Amino acid sequence: MKNLKVLFFAVIMACVSMAAQAQTGKKGNETVTIKTSAVCDMCKKTIEKAMAYEKGVKSSNLDVESQMLTIVFDSKKTDADKVRKAVNETGYDADDKPANPRAYNKLDDCCKKELGVH
Repeated sequence: MKNLKVLFFAVIMACVSMAAQAQTGKKGNETVTIKTSAVCDMCKKTIEKAMAYEKGVKSSNLDVESQMLTIVFDSKKTDADKVRKAVNETGYDADDKPANPRAYNKLDDCCKKELGVH
């Protein structure tokens, strides 16, 4: 009977532990959403490829229509400001931070924000 109580207690504690982990997500992962100056599918490809090479970035997805970039990253390896800077260094605005001018000038003409969303 005593072993049954110990087993029951262990099972309950395991369930509580798993439920707590499911609510907080994977330990160390954070999500940031960034408003970009991206205007086309080529921008999407460029930004998502650049983010794939950034240390700590787990995934990225740019919604071209809304110009919103959603990035999941490991907070032990990077932070939201570093991710924004990486977007800037790719040639795109990131929230209120303007694109690196040299990188912006290297973008294809269809990716220039002056041409507007198309």
